[in-house]
Amino acid sequence: MEARVMEQFNYWLNDPYFDDATKQELLAIRNDPKEVEDRFYKDLAFGTGGLRGVIGAGTNRMNLYTVRKATQGLANYINKNGDPKKGVAISYDSRRMSAEFAKETALCLAANGIKAYLSDTLRPVPEESFALRYFGCQAGVEITASHNPPEYNGYKVYWEDGAQVTPPHDTGIIADVNAVTDYNEVKTMSEADAKAAGLLVYFGKEIDDAYMEALKKQIIHPDVIREMADDLTIVYTPFHGAGLVPVTRVLSELGFKKVYVVPEQKDPDPNFTTLTYPNPEDPKAFELALKLAKKVDADIVLATDPDADRLGVYCKDTKTGEYVGFTGNMSGMLIGEYILRERSKNGTLPKNPAFVTTIVTTNLAKAVAEKYGLHYVETLTGFKYIGEQIHHFELDHSYNYVFGLEESYGCLAGTHARDKDAPVAVMMLCEAAAFYKKQGLTLWDQMQNIYREYGYYKETQIAITMKGIEGAGKIQEMMNSLRENPPKKFGKWTVEEFRDYDRNIVKETATGETHSTGLPKSNVLYFALDKDAWVCARPSGTEPKIKFYIGVRSDSLEHAAEENEELSAEVKKIIGA
Repeated sequence: MEARVMEQFNYWLNDPYFDDATKQELLAIRNDPKEVEDRFYKDLAFGTGGLRGVIGAGTNRMNLYTVRKATQGLANYINKNGDPKKGVAISYDSRRMSAEFAKETALCLAANGIKAYLSDTLRPVPEESFALRYFGCQAGVEITASHNPPEYNGYKVYWEDGAQVTPPHDTGIIADVNAVTDYNEVKTMSEADAKAAGLLVYFGKEIDDAYMEALKKQIIHPDVIREMADDLTIVYTPFHGAGLVPVTRVLSELGFKKVYVVPEQKDPDPNFTTLTYPNPEDPKAFELALKLAKKVDADIVLATDPDADRLGVYCKDTKTGEYVGFTGNMSGMLIGEYILRERSKNGTLPKNPAFVTTIVTTNLAKAVAEKYGLHYVETLTGFKYIGEQIHHFELDHSYNYVFGLEESYGCLAGTHARDKDAPVAVMMLCEAAAFYKKQGLTLWDQMQNIYREYGYYKETQIAITMKGIEGAGKIQEMMNSLRENPPKKFGKWTVEEFRDYDRNIVKETATGETHSTGLPKSNVLYFALDKDAWVCARPSGTEPKIKFYIGVRSDSLEHAAEENEELSAEVKKIIGA
């Protein structure tokens, strides 16, 4: 065991700065060298999205001290590069220690002279983004580990535009967090003193009401909702998280009558007792919701993840009587296509409308955006880059954002928030379901209609886990090999364009001509293939994985599935997986 590990362990065990509960936890593991090493061999990394890690005592864990230390770095950055008078909005989800971490964040900011607006109960990511802009804050923090297992928690940082931090603020904040090396230099103060100084303010109903009104402004056909409110049956589960209150409230206020919440998953539960993995991308997580759906003969089944930024969807196929799962691309495009078509019909699309996606989102998005004459933008992977585009549009008055989505089950209709918003996605999907049911169609029927018009798009992902230093080296070798010797073909597919976002180069295969990607530097490789197919390679920023995103377009669902499988096999051949 490295000397530094024991030095840090003994420092935490003996320094009066750390509380007795922390010391008792450490005493319980002192004879477990592997556990001691894992907790202290490094500091929990503050990355471009903030912190995320297992809860517990130690430098490589989420705890009151690592949260406070990260907040001190954020406070230092705001005091140097922002306006501390604007303050910081702080919210949290249902995870273990979320409320405690949120309060600790607020008290550290207050001790640094920065006003903290602290949520008085759990609230979802999109409402945090909304609250930040509502109060005119300089930054925001959401305490959440999204859909990670229950032993995790995290710390997401937002900037004044309401989106998660992007360059240069992300790297600037990281530098200031890393510069905090002495825990005793981290400031804090009591709640009573912070309140008395006007540096701690709790928020609640005012924000909830304003957020609800912002959501309802996105509704296109309120008359159809009223007409079909008694006919559409909805099953919803918040996965024990922060979505319950906003989702059920907005559906009720719009007039939907038959909304059934999965009772076993209704209440906040930091252990996610009924789930192995609280992720709407996981079909197993829908077991209880689908059981209830069959009992009440639901039209649609909806699930939001613990921080309510992602939405998972199942819909009844009336031809088979079975419930069909939708990918994030499919549900996002159902919403997006509905918004563009109906707003085009009734003349409510803004001037110079824009549709924003990421480079690993379905190419169906581009086809639909082009049909309705929207300016189409692709960003790097991560919804923060979609939020950043909204800010750019507002600054240069070039375009008006209408809709954005990413493949990982997240989308945003409107500009009230600058992150994925599951409550607005639920609302728009339920409106669309009512609209189509009036015409005798299910959401699955409409998905087939979209495919018939634009082509059958099918996407998948290959994720390869390679842990430790050796694994990181292998991932880098894989990327270097693809970068230095990019394949010209993937089986029967020809590479028409190769993009290296790290080197900022796009190379046209036929001519050899090169030009800039137009996007920030990132370790991502993209192969645009003929027949509207594509492959993208990207190491994960939060996990020891390399991900390959794959998409095809064909003339039927069956052929699209076959071709997707064939292209996936070709990718595996090339990378030796």
